[in-house]
Amino acid sequence: MTKALAAIPRIVIAILLLGACVNLLIGVFLRYVMVEVTDWLDVDPIRFTWVEEVGEMMLAWLTLLGAAVGVRERAHFTLHILTPRLPPAARRWIDRVHHGLIAVFGGLAAWYGVKLCLLNRTLVTPGLEINLAVLYASSAVGGALLAIYAVSMIIAPPSDPAAAH
Repeated sequence: MTKALAAIPRIVIAILLLGACVNLLIGVFLRYVMVEVTDWLDVDPIRFTWVEEVGEMMLAWLTLLGAAVGVRERAHFTLHILTPRLPPAARRWIDRVHHGLIAVFGGLAAWYGVKLCLLNRTLVTPGLEINLAVLYASSAVGGALLAIYAVSMIIAPPSDPAAAH
């Protein structure tokens, strides 16, 4: 996997995280400042239901892309109670089984994400009227990346799985 291709999910995560922070600040401003201003001026209130929808979508994409990147970078929390006491061959076997289970989970998440996209392709969110498939695509994309990264760890594992964490 080239470095540029591997960097794309990290860049998307960084943009989503920045966007989520800006979205949160906009939501606080609209809720606690602009509502008071519109009440004081006796004008129609500003609608800010879209802030919640944008936040939910960003959170879904951040979570699922972040989980996949965490697998690729071996950044997830692990307990090393038994595996350090095992011989290297057993550690490699456990690491392959571990990543095999992650690949299965990622494949299932991708499969059901695609099914949800197809099932909800005609539905839209109430505030922004964005197709709900955009939300469920996060499961499909994140699950597929999770499976790809897990399979790549099975094919080309680190020399010592316990040392890689």
